[in-house]
Amino acid sequence: MKLSKIMHVVSVAVGLIGIIVFLTAVLSGADNVVFGVTKADALLCAGILILIAIWGQIGTIHHMMLEKTGEVI
Repeated sequence: MKLSKIMHVVSVAVGLIGIIVFLTAVLSGADNVVFGVTKADALLCAGILILIAIWGQIGTIHHMMLEKTGEVI
């Protein structure tokens, strides 16, 4: 399996986890606790996970372009 395919699958999984954490934090009850942390911390973590997923997709695009030209990393 190519490195770009693995990077794509990992970044999609991280993005989905980020979306799940975000939705859980937004839709949680009024006690301001999500997964044992405060709602604000959960929202910040969700934002960081989504940024990591975006960065992973940018890296995937870069690796796909390198694979297209024959450069192996």
